[in-house]
Amino acid sequence: MESLIRFVENEFVPRKDLPEFSAGDTITVYYEIKEGEKKRTQFFKGVVIQRRGEGATETFTIRKMSGTIGVERIFPIHMPALQKIEINKKGKVRRARIFYFRGLRGKKARIKEIRK
Repeated sequence: MESLIRFVENEFVPRKDLPEFSAGDTITVYYEIKEGEKKRTQFFKGVVIQRRGEGATETFTIRKMSGTIGVERIFPIHMPALQKIEINKKGKVRRARIFYFRGLRGKKARIKEIRK
């Protein structure tokens, strides 16, 4: 039964050529918004807090600061409105889900960058 589900996911879920990213990376997500009959592209730039799921149900959560308020958004990887993802910085973290990042403020909320 599980192999049948994987087969259907592989056949009907469109693959997007997205870059490899993980928790701690700072990324910019470009996605399409429909307002009535108009379409426009909007972006959301922030730190990836987690990636979860697999296959058609895979999602990732991004957190950004808007003034003094933290804003989080969950994006499905296979969302049709998702146009592209740019990696701005690769972050060095020791966990796959960095929920502790929500409680940090100021200089403590920095993530060390991996330079190549």
